Amino acid sequence: MLIRQRLVFSFLLTLLLIVTPLSHAAKAGYSAPLEVTGARTVTAEEVKSLFDAGVVIVDVRNPRLHARRHIPGAVHLDLKDVFDEESLAAVAKKDEPLVIYCSGVKCSRSSRASEKAVSWGYKKVLYFRGGIVDWRDAGYPVESAETQNKP
Repeated sequence: MLIRQRLVFSFLLTLLLIVTPLSHAAKAGYSAPLEVTGARTVTAEEVKSLFDAGVVIVDVRNPRLHARRHIPGAVHLDLKDVFDEESLAAVAKKDEPLVIYCSGVKCSRSSRASEKAVSWGYKKVLYFRGGIVDWRDAGYPVESAETQNKP
């Protein structure tokens, strides 16, 4: 009886692993879309100018990645747990520019969040496809949970 239970469990576990779809980012060779309908794709240089002008920048990565490194002053709205129409409305107006970023070209969160923002009526969504990787590689300032908490 115990052997039969183990076989059934092993079969079900194997089946679960086979049929569970991988996230976009986990798929081999995944690359975020170049464009998002209704949004404008921006480069690190453009985001730096927008940053300097005080435009709202939203980080949609998970809390661990945001704590490790993010654009200074970026609003953290984790796509999976916090990012919704109400939370976005609390930080950005629908007729003002809004930058959305994640980890870079291997991450789908910023494209998905940009699509949602457009669908909610945001008129000036700026999709930062290169994300924190391009920002860091350009030599722009980054913050971490450690640097934020220093006196």
